[in-house]
Amino acid sequence: MSAEHTPATKTKHRVSRPAGKPRQEESDRTGSRGGSSLDDSKLYVNRELSLLAFQRRVLEEAQDQHNPLLERVKFLSIVGSNLDEFFMVRVAGLKRQVESGVLECDPDGMTPKQQLGAIREKASDLFKAAHECLRRQLFPALKKAGLCVVDYSQLTSVQRTNVNKYFSETVFPTLTPLAFDPGRPFPHISNLSLNLAVLIRDQQDVEHFARVKVPDILPQLVPITPVAKEGVTKKKKAPAPQNLVWLEQVIVANLQNLFPGMQIIEAHPFHVTRDADSAIQELEAGDLLESVEEGVWQRRFADVIRLEVNDDMPPAVLEILQKNLEVDPDDVYQVGRPIALSRLKHLSAVDRPELRDKPFLPAVPAALQPEEDGEDMFAAIRRQDVLLHHPFDSFQPVVTFLQQAARDPAVLAIKVTLYRVGRNSPVVEALLDAVGEGKQVAALVELKARFDEESNIEWARALERDGVHVVYGLPGLKVHCKTALVVRREGDAIRRYVHLSTGNYNSVTAQLYTDIGMFTCDEAIGADCTDLFNYLTGYSAKVDYRKLLVAPVAMRQNFERLIRREIEHQRNGERGRLIFKMNALVDKPMIRLFYEASQAGVQVDLLVRGICCLRPGIAGISENIRVTSIVGRFLEHSRIFYFRNAGQEEIYLGSADMMPRNLNRRVEVDFPVRDPKLVRFLHDEVLAIYLAGVVKARHMKPDGTYDRPSNRDNARSVNSQEWFIKKVAVSSGSNGKAVG
Repeated sequence: MSAEHTPATKTKHRVSRPAGKPRQEESDRTGSRGGSSLDDSKLYVNRELSLLAFQRRVLEEAQDQHNPLLERVKFLSIVGSNLDEFFMVRVAGLKRQVESGVLECDPDGMTPKQQLGAIREKASDLFKAAHECLRRQLFPALKKAGLCVVDYSQLTSVQRTNVNKYFSETVFPTLTPLAFDPGRPFPHISNLSLNLAVLIRDQQDVEHFARVKVPDILPQLVPITPVAKEGVTKKKKAPAPQNLVWLEQVIVANLQNLFPGMQIIEAHPFHVTRDADSAIQELEAGDLLESVEEGVWQRRFADVIRLEVNDDMPPAVLEILQKNLEVDPDDVYQVGRPIALSRLKHLSAVDRPELRDKPFLPAVPAALQPEEDGEDMFAAIRRQDVLLHHPFDSFQPVVTFLQQAARDPAVLAIKVTLYRVGRNSPVVEALLDAVGEGKQVAALVELKARFDEESNIEWARALERDGVHVVYGLPGLKVHCKTALVVRREGDAIRRYVHLSTGNYNSVTAQLYTDIGMFTCDEAIGADCTDLFNYLTGYSAKVDYRKLLVAPVAMRQNFERLIRREIEHQRNGERGRLIFKMNALVDKPMIRLFYEASQAGVQVDLLVRGICCLRPGIAGISENIRVTSIVGRFLEHSRIFYFRNAGQEEIYLGSADMMPRNLNRRVEVDFPVRDPKLVRFLHDEVLAIYLAGVVKARHMKPDGTYDRPSNRDNARSVNSQEWFIKKVAVSSGSNGKAVG
């Protein structure tokens, strides 16, 4: 089907408000000190600029010489992929608002148009700094380490012969040059594709334009066979030098093979980013599965949001691209080489383990070790609740839990929510095995998990085909909670075993993200999970959960209650204390509550990895709030909420961040940790180490910028993630139960 027949879905126009007038999420109130309004736009950081500030912190990891070289390259590729998503979703949404005439302000007082202007300035600076890091730091250091990315022009004649042979045998058959002339329309440029804009002169001395897509199915870096130098003896232990050249340079050098009889004038790479935030009109759709599939398809033809070109692209070629891609000048970014920083993931994947972080073996907690031969996980969970702190603790017990449930004759049913499970999922395989064993299996597969839709559609169909009861999410809501329920007959009674987590049932990301999961057979939590799944798979308006905090039902109200309780404790002479660890803090009512807590004297520590719209350290407003962001080897993803509660400490873990979408438009579950030993572990070891760690920490200033602690290079300074790794190594050495 051609692009002309699949136009991008346009968002319906929204009712605009007068310029400069902020949206009113609740009635105006004033702070308790000095009468300053907590609705003042100066108290809020812009969401999009805060997200770009996070990308700057990721870039700092690429610039940090303490990190292994290929890890630094990986961080730079993450900056690239994060910015790709930022433009596809956040910038695309703002552009649609501007096109629709939306004039309303965010809490920080900026209109959509003002935000786009600020984003361009910050993003341009970020691109410039990233390419400078690559050119001046990483490439020279990699060359010194024997890993060199060279230009095709630097190759010897022998090396060119070998590379050109690879082009002829492997690359050439995959290429499809597309002409642009009166008889052939401008070709469709797919999202995030790397392309070559080629100018050609024919035998009549007429110039033509053609597009060649750089195939992403091939390795993006072509290895070059080293040429041995006479009289030079290789050292035995030193790794052999590796030279690589980018695939697009190889194609450019061989364009004559694609256009025989023509003169190649010039060729320039370009990279296109399209709007990927396609709205799914699910309330109007008869089939959510078909609706999501259509939304994924439409992304291919959505509006171009960003055009990246090299800074030496001639104006005439750029004009052709801008005109035919319908790109505004403000959406053109002229950057250095290579275009598309996300492609550096191919360089970071080169087999040079000595240039990477040292691997470690995650452990299985002692509480899950069988006390006698043949004992299953159910016996271990009956003894006590068990926490898993990933990736320091292995994800394998989660898989084993479901595998044993699949095989156990006493297990009657398994229910699970699947948000991002990835490819080749052992969790899904366990569910399929359970169906084969005659269990009742229900799975909520969230089709609307952005950029995982296609994978989830495939799994949903596979599960349904094998007899699993599959639910494709809920109209108007994303199901983001991480919950697995096993129903087991034990004697004359039924016992429910539950796994709840801050992270997805994805065995790959469990090795890359920090998350915390809990096994329990607590009766109240088990009953709550039964009610939750009845809500997800059937019809239920239940709001009075026993122990779980469930959004959008009553999570917001419960957090407000818990924070206000801490304020009352402080006013009654108790030491108020809040520690919230999360990925993002955006929700204005929650930010106002933190301001109120600070004004009352409550000490507040916010460990916020990414976006933070609260400004700490403002006299009379937030001087009792400290905001810390940790960016390190693993992506901080765990969510922990601590309340001192006058010494009767309470901790919740869960799937929700403090964002309007999590609290208002998603099904989220936060769960209590009741075992005093586990509460102490989370407070005294996990949260305490995060707060003490300075090596990878950044502290937010009132103006929204971040400072790194001056003592981070001290030999005794704590790197929180490395501390957890060392702790696992010590405990594993004592029990010998570490697993890969």
